[in-house]
Amino acid sequence: MSSTDDSSELNDAQEMLRSLRRIIRSTTIHSRKLYKQHGLTITRLLCLRAIDEVRNKEVTASMVSREVQLSPATVTGILDRMERDGLVRRERSSKDRRKVYLSITPAGQERLTYLPTTLQDRFLDRVLAMSLEKRHNLVDSLHLLEELMEASSLEASPILIPGDVEAPPADT
Repeated sequence: MSSTDDSSELNDAQEMLRSLRRIIRSTTIHSRKLYKQHGLTITRLLCLRAIDEVRNKEVTASMVSREVQLSPATVTGILDRMERDGLVRRERSSKDRRKVYLSITPAGQERLTYLPTTLQDRFLDRVLAMSLEKRHNLVDSLHLLEELMEASSLEASPILIPGDVEAPPADT
């Protein structure tokens, strides 16, 4: 193998790392912008949306947890903060005192009204517009990238957020 081939391979690897860094930066920038402009983390936004989408039904924390694909403990913490901030309300069922139902407050509904489309939503729209073959190739490539980055065994929900799932984005 010639030194030109070595250089080309190194350039390819560095370009892959640049692409990864751009993706991470993009999610960080989007997350910061959402928090600064609307006072919501991505996870709070997704939980609000999940409650809103089934607003005419009796929504429970476990339903929200399944919808946003986060652990029940994580969702409970998110709901605690949203309740404290006046965005959601918890009400114990009059028929079954063990059940607690969630609803969005007027302040939470107003917050939802003015929220922009998330980076995740735009990503999903673009991926769904791709051909099936391209989507499969991309998934295969990403799985290989996970292996190369020693990340295959990590748990992850399909939410585009940097760092801690519920921490407001840092200004670093």
